[in-house]
Amino acid sequence: MSQGGIAVREVGNIRFSQDHLWARLEEDGRVTIGISDFLQEDVGEIYNINLPEEGEELIKDEAFSVIDAQSGRRELLAPLSGEVVEVNYELNDVPELANEDPYEEGWILRLDMTVPGEFNELLTEEEYEEYLKEEEEDFDFEEEYEEEEYLEEDEDE
Repeated sequence: MSQGGIAVREVGNIRFSQDHLWARLEEDGRVTIGISDFLQEDVGEIYNINLPEEGEELIKDEAFSVIDAQSGRRELLAPLSGEVVEVNYELNDVPELANEDPYEEGWILRLDMTVPGEFNELLTEEEYEEYLKEEEEDFDFEEEYEEEEYLEEDEDE
């Protein structure tokens, strides 16, 4: 959508990073960020989320948090650059909110973007679904390849 040559972002529009975080543009121009449903399922039960501090500067694609989950520890990479203006401290007491309701109650932080154009660089919901399919196909191919190698090793013995 364009207005006078300037791209207009839709309020409430959710975008996704390839690292499985979502970003939603809010009415006040700030962005709410959390983990995607795919990521919460992938890591399993979340035991702890190291939350950033309010006022902290995030830089796109740099680590800003670590989650401890059933599958181990995982760094979270910032989908956007900006200043953290609000943190969901409820996750300190109830980290499983990120599993149970990742797009609403399980949000991680709110951000004032310093590079607003980065939002439009994130994947749309359709692009993200396509990315997940491609990633799944790559994973299936790798599993199939490893299985073939294993079978060949058995035949050599």
